[in-house]
Amino acid sequence: MAFSEDDYIHIAALQHYAFCPRQWGLIHLEQQWAENQLTVEGRLLHRRADEPDIEVRKDAEVHRAFRLSSSHFGLTGIADVVEFDLEEGRPVKVAPVEYKRGQSKADDCDRLQLCAQCLCLEEMTGLTVESAYLFYGKTRRRETVEIGAELRERTIQTISEIRGFMEKGKTPAPRSGRYCRSCSLIEICGVRFLESGNKLKDYIALFFGELHETP
Repeated sequence: MAFSEDDYIHIAALQHYAFCPRQWGLIHLEQQWAENQLTVEGRLLHRRADEPDIEVRKDAEVHRAFRLSSSHFGLTGIADVVEFDLEEGRPVKVAPVEYKRGQSKADDCDRLQLCAQCLCLEEMTGLTVESAYLFYGKTRRRETVEIGAELRERTIQTISEIRGFMEKGKTPAPRSGRYCRSCSLIEICGVRFLESGNKLKDYIALFFGELHETP
């Protein structure tokens, strides 16, 4: 399937969608954004990796801010770091490294994003990516992620779900969860109004600065 430029999904969107589909919609469909301490810490962690650079080592190259794309899956984005193992000057192995603040998570939000990077690299290089890495700022350690069949299937399914919402142009409805506490978009989302039972007119009025008391 051929994708137009507007149809491409940003790789980071998979992490947003897996964390909370509504957060994905607010950011990627409605172009809304807000900062909190966690997002600022994340930006600072990425600061060095976001500067394009190539470091040549013995039998290896390390690329920072490496641009990725996949015409097959309709993906685009930038990998923080991509490491190439070389033999006689030719790449024989490739693996992305994604930087994250905090520490390893029980869910697969970060791993889905990383796997999408691997799908792009496989298409771009012709090499099979068997494992990749997540580097967490809190622990200052790498986590090795095996890019197996199950993770690939979940990643492709997530891409399909995102594309479905894109085609409809519809932001997923609010849903409440523990993740809401760490979300910088909680005031934009509207989930607090749903939880408190306030009426839709109050939710709308908030954005016009005319919040009315609920009778």
